[in-house]
Amino acid sequence: MLDFDREAFLETCWQRKPCLIRNPWPAWRNPLEPEELAGLACEDDVEARLVTRRAGSWIAEHGPFAETRFDTPDTWPWTLLVQAVDHLVPDVAALIEPFRFVPNWRIDDVMVSYATDGGGVGPHYDQYDVFLIQGLGQRRWRVGGRCDETTPLLPHDDLRLLAGFETADEWVLGPGDILYIPPGIAHEGTAVGDDCMTYSVGFRAPSRSEMIAHWCDHVLEDLGEDDRYEDRLGGRGAFTQANPGEIAPGALAGLHAMVTERMLDRAGFARWFGQYNSQRKYPEIDWRPLEPLTSEIALSRIGSGVAFRRNPASRFAFVRTGAEALTLFVDGAAMDCVGSTCALAEQICAQSEIVIDHAAPGLAEIAQLVAQLANQGSAAFDDDGDGDGD
Repeated sequence: MLDFDREAFLETCWQRKPCLIRNPWPAWRNPLEPEELAGLACEDDVEARLVTRRAGSWIAEHGPFAETRFDTPDTWPWTLLVQAVDHLVPDVAALIEPFRFVPNWRIDDVMVSYATDGGGVGPHYDQYDVFLIQGLGQRRWRVGGRCDETTPLLPHDDLRLLAGFETADEWVLGPGDILYIPPGIAHEGTAVGDDCMTYSVGFRAPSRSEMIAHWCDHVLEDLGEDDRYEDRLGGRGAFTQANPGEIAPGALAGLHAMVTERMLDRAGFARWFGQYNSQRKYPEIDWRPLEPLTSEIALSRIGSGVAFRRNPASRFAFVRTGAEALTLFVDGAAMDCVGSTCALAEQICAQSEIVIDHAAPGLAEIAQLVAQLANQGSAAFDDDGDGDGD
């Protein structure tokens, strides 16, 4: 994007207030046709919803949809929403690139919506940051105040509709325009005319309760039944009490230390979080290649200068563990890297496609890492494909 001051945006708007960015692209081109989106919504392994507004009520249907579902358009305003289209369409995945100033581990996916005139999903708020890119047609956005878990909602099994909504700002977006909405801000988008397509680049933010629950589960996996409190942990203060009914300060200190010393394992937490956060959005989809890639074949591909590219459905991140060491996290797997493999890990985390230097030191170790990534369906050489997706 040309006309976009990232530093000013991060300083004044990010997670603070909505921001309208009028068509900052050198030449905007809609990356997906409505017919292609409808086709994706008919596939079994694609998450899709159809929201229709009928006589003041909201009706939500879940895919996959029959191919004939879109042959006869509904006379009521409707919106089709398809999740994680970036996993399947490279041109949609490319929409994430201008927002890479946000760390990769925060990226969720790109949801694409198509709406007829008046279509939308009603006033609501989300718990994540989102950039709303207008692809085709026009959409009117209204934004309101900040919401939280105490904000009243209308009763609905599928949609989080606000019971009340007061407009603070309102804009009509055309092709190429972008609207940033921070977490917790009430908003509503309504199609102005038919053929309205919007791309929602969403960013995750784990909740405190979610992390505590999963981190505790992970810690518990390594604890045995014999790991129990002993009075020596409380020191002499475990028994210095006038009343035998008291839980003495020394005993409490020992008990508290038993719990906190495992919970405060910083290195263990980093490794757990890297694996936890890098898990695929749809882990049930198998992206592994039909034929495993050997290190020897990987060396041949590298020697031929074939590009190695990430699977758009995969999540890559790393944590430094030393001066020339790091742990690479990909789709829930942890891979310890040193020396030459560190450089490869950093490069593939920063770029969606790389060409590996065939003269790089430690090429044998690099080939092993490449094969591991390919065989779990996380990356592939350009002449191999991403896997069968079954």
